[in-house]
Amino acid sequence: MTMLDELLRTRVARFVDRLPDWDAFADARVEGYRRAQHRYIGAGASGKSDARAIPAEQFTLSVMFVPPGQGNAPHTHEVEEVFFILDGKVKVFFEDVVHGFENVGLEPAYLQVMLGRARPDLMTYADPGLQAKRDAHLGAARA
Repeated sequence: MTMLDELLRTRVARFVDRLPDWDAFADARVEGYRRAQHRYIGAGASGKSDARAIPAEQFTLSVMFVPPGQGNAPHTHEVEEVFFILDGKVKVFFEDVVHGFENVGLEPAYLQVMLGRARPDLMTYADPGLQAKRDAHLGAARA
């Protein structure tokens, strides 16, 4: 294997090679918050490992597929988070440090999400019920 082949294998992530993870976050199990994470660099705040993702050194990057009417639950992080709306109509909300997004369009939306640390902590949900179940997605696969 040439050095170029090795660089392409370890440092290039193509959308067609990403697998959508519909269980990346505990809130993604709840109607209204369903979305799929496609991991490119690191795992973001999902806490999951993904052998296909480029190892994170300073930040994480993923793309979220968000069906109409879905989004994520209001939450906070210990690091900066940036949303880039790639396609669709998305409402981003924030108050103090609590933030999130919702697809308000009629078509699926794609968002690129960056977090400012290689291994950020899991998000902290504003809703105590979701927070109590925050780590559930890290256990056994869903039935």
